[in-house]
Amino acid sequence: MDYIITETGKSRDYELLDSGEGEKLERYGNVTMSRPDPQALWEKHLPKIEWQKAQARFSRSSVNAKWELASNVPPKWKIDFAGLSFLIRPTAFKHTGLFPEHAQNWRWIEEKIRTANRPISVINLFGYTGGATIAAAKAGATVVHVDGSRVAVSWARENATASNLENAPVRWIVDDARAFLKREIKRGKRYDGIIIDPPAFGHGTDGTLWKIENDLLPFLELCKEAMSEKPLFFLINGYASGYSAIAYKNNLTALMEKNKGIIEMGELAIRESYEGGRLLPCGIFARWSSSS
Repeated sequence: MDYIITETGKSRDYELLDSGEGEKLERYGNVTMSRPDPQALWEKHLPKIEWQKAQARFSRSSVNAKWELASNVPPKWKIDFAGLSFLIRPTAFKHTGLFPEHAQNWRWIEEKIRTANRPISVINLFGYTGGATIAAAKAGATVVHVDGSRVAVSWARENATASNLENAPVRWIVDDARAFLKREIKRGKRYDGIIIDPPAFGHGTDGTLWKIENDLLPFLELCKEAMSEKPLFFLINGYASGYSAIAYKNNLTALMEKNKGIIEMGELAIRESYEGGRLLPCGIFARWSSSS
């Protein structure tokens, strides 16, 4: 079993220009953006003058957090990335709507679906703005996309339209992931591919509290009940501070013990685009895929 570091590198519409001192400098299309990143525990490589050219800058203080946008930065703009298209918007939580570090896992999802040689159903839980959903739909799967945020689901639908997949067989669900999954199990719905990206802490649409240390294990049991008799893949992504990919791997090993397959784990990372650029760690993952 390998420990994998998935690298996202420079592409036409995205690159990590530099990172360090708790910040990262990125380019989304023609817009350069500077925002905090707690993983960047090293000195910046580029001179200060290059950072000052950022057209969008996220600042945070003890009383305020906001974007400062140059006059030529639109409210949203489209970029092409990893064979898909996305609408970029600076949000109040410093995010842009795209997590480029997931690109290699999206390609992994597409490859598994395309080579399955059978119809594949996928559910993407905590799906946010839909990168994995769109990748699975592009590969030919029937997909259910679930997120508790109406804004996020609407954004995901916009991304599908931008990727010319507005007519793909995707169900867009605004709901608590646990509540929806329980109803799907009662309805007898089963899925060949399961993707989850659980937060460390949050609230469902009904106000139900989610804490990963308490709720991940019972949630994985629900996922197990929702798996088809011939599962194709299971992917867990994570951003919870302090957790290791080994923890996710251990859960997948127990969850899939009766199914022949391959388990991989590792880190999601982005490579700075200058020569000799460093890797910026962005998250962890574990994934299982069928070998039969």
